[in-house]
Amino acid sequence: MQQVDTSRVFQLREDYREVGRDLVKLLRFVDMNATGLRKILKKFDKRFGYKFTDYYVTTRSNHPYSQLQQVFKQVQLISISATYHALLLIQGDPIIDQVNHAVQKLTHATSFMQYLGQHALIVQDDTPSGSEDNVDDESYHFMSLMLNLVNTFLYMVNTYIIVPTADDYSVSLGAAATVCGIIIGSMAVAQVFSSVYFSAWSNRSYFRPLVFSSIMLFSGNLLYALAYDLNSLTVLLIGRILCGLGSARAVNRRYISDCVPLKIRLQASAGFVSASALGMACGPGLAGFLQTKFTIYSLTFNQSTLPGWVMSIAWLLYLVWLWFSFKEPEHFAKAAAEAAARTSQPSESGHQESANLEEGLAQPLLLGSEERLDDNSEDNDDEDAKSSHEPATSFASAYKLLTPSVKVQLLIYFMLKYAMEILLSESSVVTTYYFNWDTSAVAIFLAILGLTVLPVNAIVGSYVTNWFEDR
Repeated sequence: MQQVDTSRVFQLREDYREVGRDLVKLLRFVDMNATGLRKILKKFDKRFGYKFTDYYVTTRSNHPYSQLQQVFKQVQLISISATYHALLLIQGDPIIDQVNHAVQKLTHATSFMQYLGQHALIVQDDTPSGSEDNVDDESYHFMSLMLNLVNTFLYMVNTYIIVPTADDYSVSLGAAATVCGIIIGSMAVAQVFSSVYFSAWSNRSYFRPLVFSSIMLFSGNLLYALAYDLNSLTVLLIGRILCGLGSARAVNRRYISDCVPLKIRLQASAGFVSASALGMACGPGLAGFLQTKFTIYSLTFNQSTLPGWVMSIAWLLYLVWLWFSFKEPEHFAKAAAEAAARTSQPSESGHQESANLEEGLAQPLLLGSEERLDDNSEDNDDEDAKSSHEPATSFASAYKLLTPSVKVQLLIYFMLKYAMEILLSESSVVTTYYFNWDTSAVAIFLAILGLTVLPVNAIVGSYVTNWFEDR
């Protein structure tokens, strides 16, 4: 009987050892993935001159369908290892030593990934009270965020409020109804140029670009409204171009990314998208209510000019609200002090790193043994990240920052916007010619069309992208 018990204990111990060997294989497998991912991201960043690691870790770490969580969170594996160690109770056993070594190696391999997660602003549950994100909470100004979102909303209303009546306006000025496409599109063309100087301007201030934007939009809408009494299509187009030159959407986006704390940044970004979609729907809808005509001091107010008058008043009120309520972010003062300290030693690393991106596309990702990076060189990653986020100074430098995948996405986005703008610009002409719709019917149709943007984005963003690969 004693012999049977001894053999059973021996067999049980061997079974535990076999479990330990499987556990070692699993730990080594996770360690291999963590090490491989770390080295691939480091080599990618070096060869392409672009800090892709931040984006990759940020977008994958907390995604419900991402396998990166297996690299970040090994609490279960460590717990299993500790339980196995307690069950075997054999000090000095080779399997125990192998398990402990594998656990230590995995912890070392993933420590850099944890650092990358924190560096990419992935907030952990045990973030200390004195962290940098809490400093952002103190300097965060809710009213300034609201002013940015209102600017986004008003601009989209301004863009689409003239769509139902632009064809009638062009006819009243002696032009063809199809000229409405030029009237509507001129604002978007001017926006291409405004996005450049507003992006550069936002490196130094947010308040002044928003003030300039409001003044330009007020002036542009005023000219748009006066063009009817002046009987000038040129004044009408100048007014729309001024509106496009006042587009501060680049400032609105950057304010959210730079000045809003991480814990509400997602909500703020959703607010930006919602404000744009609601403005796109409210613009034509508001035009449907402006079906009246009267004259005050030789100034004509009708369905064609009222959108200009209404938006002029709206931008004037917004300018007053902005002037008294907006708070400039504190980091501009700190950045100015740092820039003054660096005037004696200008750096060209940002330009060089941007120029390396396109060159990296033609070079192998894996380096030779003489060029391999030292695994202990992660201390320089913080400086590399700062240089990779420096603003582009020209169209050429901005283009070089784009990877082929991003270029394809931008092309697709351009084609979608192209098709949508054709539909919107000529909707009043087509519906009048083929279906005899009046202005109110066109306005309701476009408002309903604009209201479909949010639910479609929610379905695609929350469900479809989780079922299928992006490509």
